Amino acid sequence: MSASHSTHDAAHGHGEGHGHFSRRGYLLGFLLSAVLTAIPFWLVMTGALADKQATVLIVIALAVVQILVHTVAFLHLNTRSEGGWTLMAYIFTAVIVLIVISGSLWIMYHLNSNMMPVTAGGFGS
Repeated sequence: MSASHSTHDAAHGHGEGHGHFSRRGYLLGFLLSAVLTAIPFWLVMTGALADKQATVLIVIALAVVQILVHTVAFLHLNTRSEGGWTLMAYIFTAVIVLIVISGSLWIMYHLNSNMMPVTAGGFGS
């Protein structure tokens, strides 16, 4: 093996035993994704849980688990890839998305109580 091949293999993790998944790993990821999609679909379509809030919380929890399955099984994101920097970038992105979504929800929730009241004669009359 030439020096360029060994450098390429080391850079992409081929020679260290933690490269890409095998076919079995991809199939397991696919099956987990399918199950994590089917369960919320079944919960919503059948109304299996009488409490709608519980259904929403379960659907959200399974969505988060499915995101984790996708990132590990298909994106190969772990602490070893790229020296851990890809995981740090993913965590940073998740924090920014959480801040944007929670801030938007907070603004929309409080928008109604902070708006000026509209009188019958128009604006401020």
